[in-house]
Amino acid sequence: MDNFLRPIYQEHASNPKTMGILIIEKTQYDSPITDDFDVILLIIVKDYHQTWYVKHYEVAKKTAAVHIVKEDILTEWIDTSGYRRAVEWVIYGKTVFDRNEYIKGLKEQLREFPVEKRNLRKAIVFGKLIKCYSEAKSLYETGEIKDAHSKILVSLHYLARLSVIEKGYYPEVTVWSQVKNIDLEVYKLYEVFIESNEEVGKRIELMIIAMDFVINNRAKTAATHLLDIMKEENTAWSYADIKNMPNVQPYTYDLSAVLSYLIEKNIISVILEGTKGEGVFQRKYIVNKNE
Repeated sequence: MDNFLRPIYQEHASNPKTMGILIIEKTQYDSPITDDFDVILLIIVKDYHQTWYVKHYEVAKKTAAVHIVKEDILTEWIDTSGYRRAVEWVIYGKTVFDRNEYIKGLKEQLREFPVEKRNLRKAIVFGKLIKCYSEAKSLYETGEIKDAHSKILVSLHYLARLSVIEKGYYPEVTVWSQVKNIDLEVYKLYEVFIESNEEVGKRIELMIIAMDFVINNRAKTAATHLLDIMKEENTAWSYADIKNMPNVQPYTYDLSAVLSYLIEKNIISVILEGTKGEGVFQRKYIVNKNE
């Protein structure tokens, strides 16, 4: 396999647009990091005719996937969790080519996880968590127990990812292994839910109460990215104003659910602004002064 891959990465290394090349090898039979391939070759480029090009190979019963990714796309994946596997590839991959220490700098950035990037990732995951948790409650209240059970499991997964980010790490695919070592409170919630001998309905009821407490305690820090944007101007924001902010785009689909939750928890207040229609008001939102 090495003899096959070496000419490929040597060819790309000679291209001035190639910023770095990483090799990721399967370390266990069932390791998810390489997508069931024996080897991943990640080639990061400044410019390419496609934003993300992938080619699969097989040599002597060994499989390999070559990924050529534009630098800006990789950055977007890292910042927004657009493709989680890519973060692990950069963290665990072996550098075989590094132009101007680009890969070294990228690995250092992932280890440090700067606050501004961390706050954005928290906001993205918090949005998904709130939306999924709200759906779980609604499904439970309408008697859709099996669907509520599924949504609780997904909500716990997002809560686990939020916990990992809060501790300054990028969530990995094996997120529960991370959580077990850094946040026993969240890990115990998951453990109790999947191992409880209570009947399913009761298990969901108890988990909704427990998760509400845990989420409420983390809401302000999880929503810091949004709250800081809204506090930049001492005024009430319309939904359209918030939604159209460029920095909010990564979690715009979950924005309504987040606002509703922050209003419910008295972190954000609603201001009613009159319109031309009699008795018709536009809802605007403002961060409470004590937040």
